[in-house]
Amino acid sequence: MVTPARAPMADTVLVVGAGSIGRRHFDNLKHLGARAELMPWRSFDAKTVSERRDIVAMVIATQTPVRLELITLCAQNDWPFYAEKPLAWTKAQVAKIYDAAAPVAARSMVGFMMRYHPVLRALAAMDLSRVFRIHAEIGHDVRKWRANWQFSTSYAAQAQGGGVLLDLCHEIDLVAALFAPLTLQDGRSMGHRDFAGVDFATSLHVTTAQGAAGHIAMDYLSPVFTRKMVLSGLDMRIEADFQTATLNVQRLDQSGQAAQVTQTFPFQRNDMFIDAMRDFLAIIAAQPPSHDPLRPCFDTMRSTCDLIAHAWETRRFSGNVDFDVT
Repeated sequence: MVTPARAPMADTVLVVGAGSIGRRHFDNLKHLGARAELMPWRSFDAKTVSERRDIVAMVIATQTPVRLELITLCAQNDWPFYAEKPLAWTKAQVAKIYDAAAPVAARSMVGFMMRYHPVLRALAAMDLSRVFRIHAEIGHDVRKWRANWQFSTSYAAQAQGGGVLLDLCHEIDLVAALFAPLTLQDGRSMGHRDFAGVDFATSLHVTTAQGAAGHIAMDYLSPVFTRKMVLSGLDMRIEADFQTATLNVQRLDQSGQAAQVTQTFPFQRNDMFIDAMRDFLAIIAAQPPSHDPLRPCFDTMRSTCDLIAHAWETRRFSGNVDFDVT
């Protein structure tokens, strides 16, 4: 259970984008005691917003193509920002965003909230130096995401900025959080004949600095939702289930027999969003940093954002899936 915390400031955090993620951030800011305002993108006017004196920060929960415009506005007004992922889908766009954000980069965050997942936190505390193979996977039938939502009319169906690689790029960051730096070796996708340029299933092959091989798979197709990671090491095998918040570690005991330890962590999905907003409020209030190496601070996330964009730009389509999205 998350305990509400009074925000250390009384000015307005403007949440731009009134879709499901924008509403979630708005509600969580209010839960934490912040003064927040939810503004749909269609109602946004840069001049009017810039003239306001109550705004101290911005949460950017719009579609990806307008990230640069809003981040530039934040930098011009000295507002720290929290920008939803992904920042961009090309490395050139990432570079422009980082250049524009420079004045507030050290006080801003990117929305990789899975870094607050208790299973990832447990993995990050382990010695993974002897891991030689990594497999991360997320699959979910896109037609079942949420009520009153249709893929064909959503951001996800757009050739520029849509598709599963960008939509479910948390999995790329989860591997990067544990094993950075990563080098992309190959990216293969399957598309759909009705949505040119949109990937419905993508598999990436990466390597770590120590030479471990990694496979990251994302799809819009799996009939049963799955979100797992398997790490194979010289002295252990780790199975992590992010949906059930379960961590299974297998080792050989002193007698050479397989020994297994399973942990299940208390977990509610919204807790990750709450923790991210709590950190953002602390940044806004200029509180001392928590020295949390996993916190997705904007100025430390460039390599992940570049990797995602590079993967999107270099993916190769191998065929189409026969999948009815209506």
